[in-house]
Amino acid sequence: MRLLFVLLSSLAVAVAVADGKDDAPEKVPLFEDHEIVKVTLTAPFDEIQNSGTSEEELPGKLVYVDDSGNEVTLEIKIRGRGKFRRERMSCDIPPLRLNFRKSNETLFANVDKIKLVTHCENRSSVFEQVVYKEYLAYRIFNILTDWSFRVRLLEVRYVEATKGKEIAYAPAFLIEDDKQLARRIGMERDDAKSTSITALDGRHTNLGSLFQFFLGNTDFSPIKGPPGESCCHNYVLFRNDNTRIAVPYDFDVTGLVNPPYAKPNPRLGIKSVKQRRYRGRCVNNDYVADNLELFRSRKAAIFELLDNLQGLHKPERRSAKHFIDEFYDIIDSEKRLNFRIIEACLGGR
Repeated sequence: MRLLFVLLSSLAVAVAVADGKDDAPEKVPLFEDHEIVKVTLTAPFDEIQNSGTSEEELPGKLVYVDDSGNEVTLEIKIRGRGKFRRERMSCDIPPLRLNFRKSNETLFANVDKIKLVTHCENRSSVFEQVVYKEYLAYRIFNILTDWSFRVRLLEVRYVEATKGKEIAYAPAFLIEDDKQLARRIGMERDDAKSTSITALDGRHTNLGSLFQFFLGNTDFSPIKGPPGESCCHNYVLFRNDNTRIAVPYDFDVTGLVNPPYAKPNPRLGIKSVKQRRYRGRCVNNDYVADNLELFRSRKAAIFELLDNLQGLHKPERRSAKHFIDEFYDIIDSEKRLNFRIIEACLGGR
């Protein structure tokens, strides 16, 4: 099935190039490799944390050493993301958005605005492990389909610009921008306020639903956003002339990652995010068998990724392996598969 996804996306890209469109995929060196990048990020972090929900970008610098051993300094703009985690009482380092000059010929070539997922709190290594495990979740979905957000792991030295003082050193990762993903797969961002399950590519939508079950995630919707917000909840819509898809993101509040702040929706009747609850739609049940074969065929690659992920502590690695094993135990038992997934699907359009 992954081969089908690749062929479809490659065909769409080829058509775009043939038509002379300027949205053909650009090479983005940042996502061509998975080696950890060590960077120093200097910015007025005190001001960023005190900016509330302001989207004002402040000046900053990103420094890294390239493959030739040369130190590269990039002038960037930076701002905080989110609301709750931008409060000092919530996070020492909030999630960030970095704005690069797109024309630079460096590791960050063709990168414009991009999200940085941070470790939040300095006081416990638990939050650093959360970063590694959420990064792992994105990488696993990459193994399953190219219609997914790519990521790059960093080790970041954070420096407060006004004092020239290091305030944290921790893992973080960058997430491929919506526009970059759209160009790569031959689609465009779809800004619809909502959609329906039947309007989305059924195979990919079902794959996403099974992946959310794999992660132990219930905090999502591929067709609508939370009350008062536009589509979609922890999904982004994309489309071309033939296909409409929803691509998931934001995997921290899941059983695989299991951060200290994770709590399931009380309406679902589960006490912990470690308890899986399937939220896929019945209309896509015809794709379950093929998609589960994809999970089985990628099992060795998933565990290899887990085993080789630098920075993840042994207890966390062991816990993640056990959680993933539970998923495969479910799908390899006909009785449990029917009860936990096939018969547990949601109706509606």
